[in-house]
Amino acid sequence: MTSENSKGSLIYLDRNENNYGPAPACFEAINKIDFKLLSWYTRAHEKSTKGELYSRLANDYGLSEDRVVLGYGGEDLLKQVIHCYLGKNETLFVPQFSWWYYKSIADEVEGITVEFPLYPGEDTYYYDVDGLLEMYDEHKPRILFISSPNNPTGNTLSPDELKRVLDKTRDAVVVLDEAYALFKTTDLSYVTDIINTYPNVMAIRTFSKYYALAGLRIGFALIGSGLTRFEQFSSRYLGYNRLTESIALAALDSSDYYRDITAKMNADKDMFFEEFSKLPGFKPYRSDANFMLVDMEKDKMASLKKFLTERGLVIKFMSEKVLNSQLRITIGRQEENKKLMDAIKEYVAVAETV
Repeated sequence: MTSENSKGSLIYLDRNENNYGPAPACFEAINKIDFKLLSWYTRAHEKSTKGELYSRLANDYGLSEDRVVLGYGGEDLLKQVIHCYLGKNETLFVPQFSWWYYKSIADEVEGITVEFPLYPGEDTYYYDVDGLLEMYDEHKPRILFISSPNNPTGNTLSPDELKRVLDKTRDAVVVLDEAYALFKTTDLSYVTDIINTYPNVMAIRTFSKYYALAGLRIGFALIGSGLTRFEQFSSRYLGYNRLTESIALAALDSSDYYRDITAKMNADKDMFFEEFSKLPGFKPYRSDANFMLVDMEKDKMASLKKFLTERGLVIKFMSEKVLNSQLRITIGRQEENKKLMDAIKEYVAVAETV
């Protein structure tokens, strides 16, 4: 194996991480950390607050601090929701094409997972809202997960569609998994309106994707007034991680940096869509997240994977029950995206000559 393909030089575009990295202010925050904080619990309670990050998020979203719950990434909060609210033989609703982890955590409490419809359209996937609501009336789920943008399909519920769903599902705990939402819009007001209007709804967000801080594992939930049990279930008497809290605050202060790299990602999503649309055997779908899904011929997936691996390129080859002939490509840095697209075009050219 050449040095180019050694482990340290692989280009990873398979786990929806943000390869641009966190804002420079995050590194500055690390350099300024007072390491005496390692020895002391927070004393934020003396200032009548749960912590600086709680206070900042509450202020940004126009909510009281008791509506903000911090967790070890969005993954942790999703697990906590299930363990807090889903009982044995109770039903969890999840999108048909979605993260396998949803079902896994429902299995931990012996819950039942039911998938509601999600379909591929001409150039994007879409939720079948009518089908969802019909199934809701039939199954009466205890919890409903709505991933928007959805992983791995990248589609988003429109505001009108979301309102229709929330108006009809007031008897369930509704969880909006919005891990990728900031790639779609940085407007926070709609989230505040939802949380204030629907007491049974929580929105879960993370610093892993948009803010490029996956390694720090910081997530947060914004909860409606009817979900105080979750706030109590998830509360940490001795406070949150004080070091990661300071880095998250620096990220929140760096909107210009993140706006710039998101614009580059959006340009490259358009590039991928246009280039894949020209290639025989591939069908791309538009995405509101930092990844996109591409259909391809299943019998060629193994050879493409080998071809890309030899060139140090790692993408996600879908191998799930209902999605098993697709690529999910994380949108990396512009030079990484170009290298990947050039390699795939080379693969197609070589395959056509064989």
